Amino acid sequence: MATEQAAENYTVEDLVALNPYNPDILNDLEKFVNEQVSSQTYNLDANLSLLRLYQFEPERMSIQIVARILIKALMAMPAPDFSLCLFLIPEHVQMEEQFKTLIVLSHYLETARFRQFWDEAAKNRHILEVVPGFEQAIQTYAIHLLSLTYQKVPRPVLAEAINIEGLALDKFLEYHAANSGWVIEKGGQSQVIVLPRNEFNHPELKKNTADSVPFEHVTRIFPVLS
Repeated sequence: MATEQAAENYTVEDLVALNPYNPDILNDLEKFVNEQVSSQTYNLDANLSLLRLYQFEPERMSIQIVARILIKALMAMPAPDFSLCLFLIPEHVQMEEQFKTLIVLSHYLETARFRQFWDEAAKNRHILEVVPGFEQAIQTYAIHLLSLTYQKVPRPVLAEAINIEGLALDKFLEYHAANSGWVIEKGGQSQVIVLPRNEFNHPELKKNTADSVPFEHVTRIFPVLS
């Protein structure tokens, strides 16, 4: 009864903040994982708290819930959430086939091997499709990586990274040209996508630390040096 009253008076985030190791909140945390899936939201702290509780009460572990936590963590890349969650999952559980698959997918993403990633994801759609927004999240991550490396991306490179081709890719490019500052150029026999400038694909934009030191600070240093 006390647990029900606590659930009524506090949000899940409140319960985690008050006592993340309280086993009475385990069911609330599991429900919260499913809410994150259905509402396409994400709360790493709550999910880590649940995985820690599973360590203390392994007999209560839900394999389905753990899988959903790991898929949501993959969707958060480039944040290191997947590794943080995996660290809390026992090795014998990691050896289950669906978790081995998720670990392989994580490795492909970390090493930017997108063709292998999408091939493996297609073979394991039954594992991933339970979490809405998965493909879009990975596409966002792929574009993020490309923007760190390329000033101009050949259309085939982009198509492979985000797993979109043909008319669907045309619409995708039109959308980002209108909303993300992309410029589509004709390059030889294919298109080239010019990505917005940033300090990674245009190093000259990186602010020099020396330039950010106010002049009055520099003048204070001279008497000390003399």
